[in-house]
Amino acid sequence: MTTPQQVLVRSAARNNAEWCAAMCRAHEVDSGFGREAWAAARRTPVYYPDAVTLEPGADPEALVARIDTVSPGASVKDGFADLDLTGAGFRVLFEAEWIHRPAGVPVTEPDLAWDAVRDPDALRDWARAWDDGGGNADLFRPGLLDDPETLVLAGRSAGGRVAVGAVASRSSDVVGVSNVFGPPHVAWPLVLHAVGRLFPALPVVGYEQGDDLTAALRHGFEAVGPLRVWVHERPV
Repeated sequence: MTTPQQVLVRSAARNNAEWCAAMCRAHEVDSGFGREAWAAARRTPVYYPDAVTLEPGADPEALVARIDTVSPGASVKDGFADLDLTGAGFRVLFEAEWIHRPAGVPVTEPDLAWDAVRDPDALRDWARAWDDGGGNADLFRPGLLDDPETLVLAGRSAGGRVAVGAVASRSSDVVGVSNVFGPPHVAWPLVLHAVGRLFPALPVVGYEQGDDLTAALRHGFEAVGPLRVWVHERPV
């Protein structure tokens, strides 16, 4: 990883940790930032890590000591893919790539109208579209609407139905995009158009894997560095 890429990864990892912290606040889970990592001492909401490393070479023992490995499913987002947590009872759940898109890059005009979700009923509709029957629509709680750095973006069909969407989370030097859903050829142009209108001076970051990574690269992102997510396996 080159030095410029490492700078971008640091920004992306910090942004992602801030979004995880916002989701934890909405679920009334306390968390905190240290020099090497963000972490929550109590289990975080489903799909969200218990820790995110912010610097390469984080101390594995100190990191694991900050999270709950007694409750099932504890996980760590290894932001620089440079940790070995097998000795602490973890295995690699998946690998992905941090992505970056410079500010000011032209965006295809979206086919759908978009807005930022402002009230709990609209958030519930958005979450049901995101969840698509998976049983976790209650993950996105109304407290997120009070976070000034978080915007829930919805692309709507002519009849007003939420067809695509994403979450945009702003930090000091980037805006992170996560939870993108809907057909990629429709979702990405709309999300990038919305983010460009809302945060025209900020580059866009996030992380993806597999076909989702391919779609992001097709829409102007570059892969800037690997990450791993580790999950704790309880001893038999």
